[in-house]
Amino acid sequence: MPPVFAHGRLRLYLLKLLDEAPRHGYEVIRLLEERFQGLYAPSAGTVYPRLSKLEAEGLVTHASEGGRKVYSITDAGRAELADRGGELADLELEIRDSVSELAAEIRDDVRGAAGDLRREMRAAASASAAHVEDESWKAAKEELRKAKQEWKEQARRAKDESRRAREEAQQARRQAKEAQERAREEVQRIAGQLQEQFAKSGGVLGSLAGAWLGGSPAATPSAPSGTSAPSGNAAADRWAADLTPTGDPVRDLDRLLDRFRDEARDAARDHGVTPAQLDEARAGLAAAAARLATTLRA
Repeated sequence: MPPVFAHGRLRLYLLKLLDEAPRHGYEVIRLLEERFQGLYAPSAGTVYPRLSKLEAEGLVTHASEGGRKVYSITDAGRAELADRGGELADLELEIRDSVSELAAEIRDDVRGAAGDLRREMRAAASASAAHVEDESWKAAKEELRKAKQEWKEQARRAKDESRRAREEAQQARRQAKEAQERAREEVQRIAGQLQEQFAKSGGVLGSLAGAWLGGSPAATPSAPSGTSAPSGNAAADRWAADLTPTGDPVRDLDRLLDRFRDEARDAARDHGVTPAQLDEARAGLAAAAARLATTLRA
């Protein structure tokens, strides 16, 4: 029998089930059996020790209800799910493939049993002087017909599940990639706009804009007379270019925001901030936050 879960994958899938809703151990076993079309059901000796280990690691917790432990995912567990979003999509595809493989084994078993049954029937027919179908012969034929029908139905279900899993995994990857690109483009666009706003005020605000875009604070406040400042998009393309995408849009956005916060704090510490400059910075950041929030909600 092929392995249903690769090493460490059952732990990830248990977190996914508990993220959907709090569940007790028997319910987790029943849900896994349903996801595998009844072709596989983990034992209590497989599920309960892993739930206990997840609880020891602080990823799940439990409460007693009616004499049963009802497990719930913690914030730390949700954080791990978010960090492993791409791996979870791959796991969903692997589960569908496991269903297909299990169905293939059942099909082979049915086919082998059917072959044995045919041989036995032929031997019985050869040994019989009267080639008349009696009730036992008819029953054997009916069993063979039912076995074939069951195999065809299981094979059809496994094929449908495998096809849907591939389509869902492909769609999830496309959506994750598109969301990552949109978030990065929006942050870069807002960075360019803030640079243009802050550069006009000079002083610490110009330094903040230069720090955010990765430029030199001394060169950022204003452009010489008769020349034009670099476009916002060109400056934004240079900013944070050293941060390699991880494949998780939410995590990449957090890294960009951390970079902005750290560089803005360093610029303020080095140059100081006046009350007037603080008011102007607050207005610019509020506008940027509103635009970024609107984009992410869309």
